[in-house]
Formats: sequence, C-alpha cells, structure tokens
Amino acid sequence: MTTSLFPGLEHLATAVFLLDENGCVLYANPSAENLFEVSLNHICGHNLAHAFGADSPLIGAIAQVLPGNTSFTEHELTLSTPSHTLLSVSCTFSPVEIGSVRLIMEFHQIDKQLKIAREERMLLQQQANQELVRNLAHEIKNPLGGLRGAAQLLELELPKPELKEYTQVIIKEADRLRSLMDRLLTPHRPPQFRMVNIHEVLERVRSLLLAEHPDGIAIRRDYDTSLPDIYADQEQLIQAALNISRNAAQAMHGKGEITLRTRIARQVTLAKKRYRLALMIQVIDNGPGVPENIREKIFYPLVSGRDGGSGLGLTLAQTFVAQHHGSIECDSKPGRTCFTILLPVTASAYIPEMTKNI
Repeated sequence: MTTSLFPGLEHLATAVFLLDENGCVLYANPSAENLFEVSLNHICGHNLAHAFGADSPLIGAIAQVLPGNTSFTEHELTLSTPSHTLLSVSCTFSPVEIGSVRLIMEFHQIDKQLKIAREERMLLQQQANQELVRNLAHEIKNPLGGLRGAAQLLELELPKPELKEYTQVIIKEADRLRSLMDRLLTPHRPPQFRMVNIHEVLERVRSLLLAEHPDGIAIRRDYDTSLPDIYADQEQLIQAALNISRNAAQAMHGKGEITLRTRIARQVTLAKKRYRLALMIQVIDNGPGVPENIREKIFYPLVSGRDGGSGLGLTLAQTFVAQHHGSIECDSKPGRTCFTILLPVTASAYIPEMTKNI
C-alpha cells in the first residue's frame, strides 16, 4: 500500500525511508537496506532508534521535523550501522501527508568523496614521511658509527674495569639506534608477489600472538572462508597484520580479546582506481582505544600511544599495505578499536599492473 503511493522508490539509487506520525518506519527501499545493513522486515513498524540507537543524531532531527511542515537538509550526518560501520551521509527531511506517511527521508552517501579526499591527503603525507624518514635515518646512521667506535676506543684506555659499564651503555644504545634506523629503511624493499591465502597470513599472526601472550589474550576468528587468494607479498602482509595486532595486545596490557575478521568488499576505490572486489581484513580489540590526541596521526612515524613504543609499527603497516595498492584505516573508541585493511582482488590478467610504480 505504501509503495503504491510512491511508485519507483525501489529503483532509486538513493536510500529512502518513509515514516508515520510517530516516527516509525513504514517502508525502506532496497538502497536503504543495502546502505544501512538493515532489512525492512527487521525495522518495519519500529522507531529508527531500533536500528541506529537512541543517541543517533538522526533521532533528534526526526523529532524536530515531524511536528512542523518545513523541509530541510542535514548536509553531514555520521551514522553508525548495526554492524558498527560509520557512514557519512546527507539527509533531506520532507514532511508530507500522503496516506499514513508523514515524513520522507532521502539519504545521499558522502563517504566515498570524503574517503577519496582523505586517501589523497594520506598518500601525500605518507610520501613526505617516507622521504623525511629516509633522509633522517641516513643522517643519523653516520654519526652513530663514529660514536660507537669512539666508545670502543675509550673502553680500551679506561684504567678501571668497572668503568667499562658506562662505555657499554653507549655502545648498546648506539646499536639500538642503528637497529631503529635500519627498520626505518627496510620497507623500501620491493614486494615479492605470489598468490597468497589471507587466512594463512592471519593464522600465522594468531600463532605468534598466542606465543607472546599465552595466558591473557583471547583471539577470535571470524573468517569468510570463501575469499579468493590474492597476489601479494605474504611476509609483508604478515608483518602489517602482526604490527597492528601487537599494538592491540600492548594497549590492553596483554589481557583482552582480539578478533581477526575477513570479508569481501564490493565496488571499492583504492588509490584512485575502482575495483569490483576487495579483500577486507579487520583487527578488532576491546581495549581502551587510541588516545584522542593522536588518532589523526597514528600512522605517522615515531608517533606512539604508549611509553617505550618506537612509533614505527603502524607506519610500516601502512607502507606495506600501500605497496599492495591497498588502504588502511582506524576507527577507535573506548572498548572497541578496529583497524580495517582493504586489498584489491585483481584478476590474473591484471597482475602485471600490481608491480608498476613500486
């Protein structure tokens, strides 16, 4: 009955909800079901708080517009879906009096434009970071060699053996810094591509984490076993996922739960190129979350949220993912931090493209 009053809604590419005078859902078109990951059967007859939560900004906007007769557009709303995916949308609210329908809501997704712009900024920042780090590492390594050599010569001239404790501190710290510089330079090795099963990668990561934290960390698998193999450097993917997972374990002080999840993503834009399919890998933990003051720069080199951290783990993970033409993002709040890696699924005919410009 409702759809007969609004023919063609099921064919619209934009998401549409029809609400009654109480703000309950009368109809949601297929685009709305796909965008917000809900089914009409699940939400029909319910207030939208049933799907989006009572604290959603959508609920407040509906409460304002229903009593009046004025249409308006909210240009940027951030909504959380039932699976905790965050969406940025614009929404036009149109009060009507057609049958039992009192409000039409039409959503336009703006995530894609925002994501492309964010990826472009991150790519430029990453290139600048890599150049800075390479130059800095080369400049630091040279004086470190001289510093270490001078400490060794001084050790031979010291009159008291117990004084060698101090020269050993200098030598060990110089070695530690040199190792740090080597780690900054290693990501520039070209990837060694071959067909890789992503679940073999994650099982290796799981084994290493359980060996490092045998008692306190629970690791849950949530795999889509139908995923295809991808053309990738297995060791780099292991290192990227391991760096993220180790960060999670360390943030939880070795006690908590980490979920390793895989899914397929469709119609994804990565590095300005559209892919029909992409592999989605998520590392989710129930720890305290990324400190708010560093959330926007956690992938920058030498930025760490914990004492004693080198600030290189996520930088290296981002570099390895970028070498696979993928993307990495973080969504964090206290109690749930989710790192999402997207890697293109490329047909064998396109495999040579993966190795260009690396």
